[in-house]
Amino acid sequence: MLPRARSGTFLTFALAGLLTGVWVARMPALAGKFGTTEGEIGIVVLVWGLGAIVAMQALRGLMARAGSRTVLRVALPLTALSYAAVALAPAYGVLLVAVALFGMTFGITDIAMNAQGSVVEQAYRRPIMSGMHAGWCVGAMSGGLFGVATAAAGFGFTETVLATALLSLPAGLALGRTYLPDPAAPAASGTGRGARRMPAAVYLIGVLAFIAFMTEGSIADWSGLLLHEELGATEAVAAAGYPVFELAMLLGRLVGDRVRMRVGTRRLMVGAGLGTAAGMTVVVLAPTPSVAIAGFFVTGLVVCTVVPTTISLAGTAAPDRPAAAVAQVGAMGYGGLLLGPVVVGFLADATSLRVGVGTVVVLALLIAAGARFVPLRTATGVTVPAPAEAAPETAGPAGASGDTRSEPVAA
Repeated sequence: MLPRARSGTFLTFALAGLLTGVWVARMPALAGKFGTTEGEIGIVVLVWGLGAIVAMQALRGLMARAGSRTVLRVALPLTALSYAAVALAPAYGVLLVAVALFGMTFGITDIAMNAQGSVVEQAYRRPIMSGMHAGWCVGAMSGGLFGVATAAAGFGFTETVLATALLSLPAGLALGRTYLPDPAAPAASGTGRGARRMPAAVYLIGVLAFIAFMTEGSIADWSGLLLHEELGATEAVAAAGYPVFELAMLLGRLVGDRVRMRVGTRRLMVGAGLGTAAGMTVVVLAPTPSVAIAGFFVTGLVVCTVVPTTISLAGTAAPDRPAAAVAQVGAMGYGGLLLGPVVVGFLADATSLRVGVGTVVVLALLIAAGARFVPLRTATGVTVPAPAEAAPETAGPAGASGDTRSEPVAA
């Protein structure tokens, strides 16, 4: 049962990444379909992000009561249906409504799959969250390639996104059978005013997630412009910056759990913060595009472990309601994802793009400093209903080893 749950959660991350990858890759086709300006596309992206944050925050209590398995079984198919609504929107106003629904369902799916990843990780009693997030990278890269292929074949936004939605719906329904039930919690933990109170540790972890998402979002949105406008790269070379960063994140996440077990959570996050600062310093000071792209690769290789680790820590910081804790941290993280690119853009307008992107160096140093204050809690005392005979594992996704020794999740 555990290997199936782990594979199912990994594939859920991959499916969510696929939807995002296609969405990003075909954004120019969306602009062409409605004849929108860059500002109007910006509004589309903002509406999507706000929908996700509102849903994450509003449904934290539901996550605590129903658990990640129940929520995910409903949210993932609904995400596919709302994705189809985006594809079929006939006008810009209808598109905004559909995108808001997509953002809300996707946001719920995001926190539920992270909470389910935390449940599976606690069942294994050792870090596996980075491997789960590697599934996102696989899906995002696959979605991007699918978007490129459909564009080359002459398919428009509607056909591409609708085909993706129709393939995702049965996949989402099938994956619902693989999830584990959430840990047993006190009867009153998910109701009343107590459901809205979280340990202070959850908010501290959420601040680190906020900073980490700001870092990733800033690189995603501004890497191409930095390479093209500041370093004189061609559009083709500039477009390679983010895929290289994403590839490095995938490689780093494939081994991130093993590194975390070897060096410990706190050292991992401090090292990731310092490594990200070093990599982005190379990017900001790069004399040529090739040096900057190398800096993006180094950055992706080390920053990739921060978000999965904060999600993992959230799941153990409130052991009586891990799903609600993950929802809180996820909502704070998404806030950083929206704010980061805006801050960089504002500073770039006021000074230069190098200075704007250079804020990532400061953010990375804040991660390194804040990691020293994160309280660590083991998952040893958490009860996860899983059959004893399913514990031995011979292999798992995301390149993780089959070692099932009892190890503290957040040691």
